[in-house]
Amino acid sequence: MSIRHGLLALLERGPRYGSQLRTEFESRTGSTWPLNVGQVYTTLARLERDGLVAPGGEDAAGHTLYAITDSGRAELHQWYERPVDRANPPRDELSIKLAMAVGAPGVDIRAVIQAQRHATIKAMQDYTRLKAQALAAIESGKSRERDDVAWLLVLEQLIFQTEAEARWLDHSEARLVRLSLPADRRAEPAPPQAADTGAPAAAAAPKPRALRAPRG
Repeated sequence: MSIRHGLLALLERGPRYGSQLRTEFESRTGSTWPLNVGQVYTTLARLERDGLVAPGGEDAAGHTLYAITDSGRAELHQWYERPVDRANPPRDELSIKLAMAVGAPGVDIRAVIQAQRHATIKAMQDYTRLKAQALAAIESGKSRERDDVAWLLVLEQLIFQTEAEARWLDHSEARLVRLSLPADRRAEPAPPQAADTGAPAAAAAPKPRALRAPRG
């Protein structure tokens, strides 16, 4: 997540002070990625150092305002135009946990997967409920529509992400069950083909049953 560019995007709408930026950032993203004021001011200091923002005076209450510069505006629009780099994906705690749990003594990895699946499905249900609320707010016309639409997009990304995670957990469990089988049970040889003698073909041998993960 780019806090740096998120703050630039908010400053493009006009000068803001630190806690105002934090409030608007969290409103736009539904507090999915909460910020603290110290984090905001640290980022603003770096943006000022890089010439992307500049002090813009004070408001009536004495808050120091920051304004985006021409260089900051150019950086922001380059960010909008650039695809997000997937060459160095962010660390994913769940992937690391399962990778470390494989073969770890005393760890029941299927129990780890099942516990995570329960939490993932619960999160998906919560996101779906929040999505319904956001849609209702937009349709009622009684909301800050821009923020609610932005929050709706974030929610839908989270829903898709948790759906994919649930499918990956199912796949991982099936993969681990299959790899735990003895080698001679992982694949059954095809039945030998009868020689072509001109006689009527024998009835086809029944197909081997698909391996299933034991119910846990």
